[in-house]
Amino acid sequence: MSRRVVRQSKFRHVFGQAAKADQAYEDIRVSKVTWDSSFCAVNPKFLAIIVEAGGGGAFIVLPLAKTGRVDKNYPLVTGHTAPVLDIDWCPHNDNVIASASDDTTIMVWQIPDYTPVRNITEPIITLEGHSKRVGILSWHPIARNVLLSAGGDNVIIVWNVGTGEVLLSLEDLHPDLIHSVCWNNNGTLLATTCKDKTLRIIDPRKGQVVAERARPHEGARPLRAVFTADGKLLSTGFSRMSERQVALWDPNNFEEPVALQEMDTSNGVLLPFYDPDSSIVYLCGKGDSSIRYFEITDEPPFVHYLNTFSSKEPQRGMGFMPKRGLDVSKCEIARFYKLHERKCEPIVMTVPRKSDLFQDDLYPDTPGPEPALEADEWLAGQDAEPVLISLKDGYVPPKHRELRVTKRNVLDVRPPSGPRRSQSASDAPLSQHTLETLLEEIKALRERVQAQEERITALENMLCELVDGTD
Repeated sequence: MSRRVVRQSKFRHVFGQAAKADQAYEDIRVSKVTWDSSFCAVNPKFLAIIVEAGGGGAFIVLPLAKTGRVDKNYPLVTGHTAPVLDIDWCPHNDNVIASASDDTTIMVWQIPDYTPVRNITEPIITLEGHSKRVGILSWHPIARNVLLSAGGDNVIIVWNVGTGEVLLSLEDLHPDLIHSVCWNNNGTLLATTCKDKTLRIIDPRKGQVVAERARPHEGARPLRAVFTADGKLLSTGFSRMSERQVALWDPNNFEEPVALQEMDTSNGVLLPFYDPDSSIVYLCGKGDSSIRYFEITDEPPFVHYLNTFSSKEPQRGMGFMPKRGLDVSKCEIARFYKLHERKCEPIVMTVPRKSDLFQDDLYPDTPGPEPALEADEWLAGQDAEPVLISLKDGYVPPKHRELRVTKRNVLDVRPPSGPRRSQSASDAPLSQHTLETLLEEIKALRERVQAQEERITALENMLCELVDGTD
């Protein structure tokens, strides 16, 4: 009786490939701040990278298509008075990004589709509530305009960006510096790791820890943790002998890990990037020159090593493209944006297939850009699953923000000076005064356009007369 030695998996042959030189982004001075964030955030429209900046903190935002050498005078997003430590794109609006800084503030920015002429210095809103630097940001996966921040004051704050108010403040749950925070896939729970070497699962709306595990990894260096699609937790850390480890945990039984693998001896903290559609986790160490990837399944040993992508130069940071930004025609299942000292290089993970047809098994329906809940609905205790989209015909990001007026208006609301205003108030119909103003503006613009067209006609007539004269 023959035994099947090789495990069956459609991801066994996933291979990584660095993009050609002309597809990289050159001449970018990547930040040298010593902070264990990824320094890079990417979505289907833009690439954002934290950069070196004199007299404050800044990051650069490039349209994905703008590859090659970046002009040294290319406009930056500047506004923070100290280095930027983390950036995160809003999952429900590809033109909105949040930045966190050493100056204790969080700023939320609207990025235009066109290339700005000068630096963007005015955020939509500045969120002030932390007493020390803010090093971690994470948007809620399904609720509109809900943003989480964690600071050096050991506090986690959940904000409603639409109104600028604090929805929740989790103050007494962490006795020391928070190293990482991760939402589960429907935003009902948080997983956090802390300098006290404890892995916690928190229900943010109840403000309490629902499960915790002290010392999931014995070593002293920082831990990281992410939720998997089925609610388990995947953590990275160090053994007592400083070997790097990856472990899988069942929160209902935190005594022993479901799986534990040791990898190598290195100082770099392993940043886990998890893809719930394929159940693959990619581990990128800061200062490493490789990306290891593992498939997580229900059969022993549960965490299956797939392969390693290796290159010559170490990575300073890493951006991870959401699934809707991938090229499904090339069987691309992940794309990373690797930061070097002076450039950013895309790395594509592909499943080799002979057929050119859409591969349903590689691309199940994936979370799209529509939120499932409003901020106040989520806060009131409502739960929902992410709104999924099919990638069969590829994903085309919306071109003009003006088409999503309610979203943009919600984001444009400043914190009111009087009594706090509910989110629904910002969605109220336009007043008569506003309508009259808009109509007057449209009329003035039409008159200006008509005058320009008359001027063009006059110039064309002059040109014709000159041409006739020379004949």
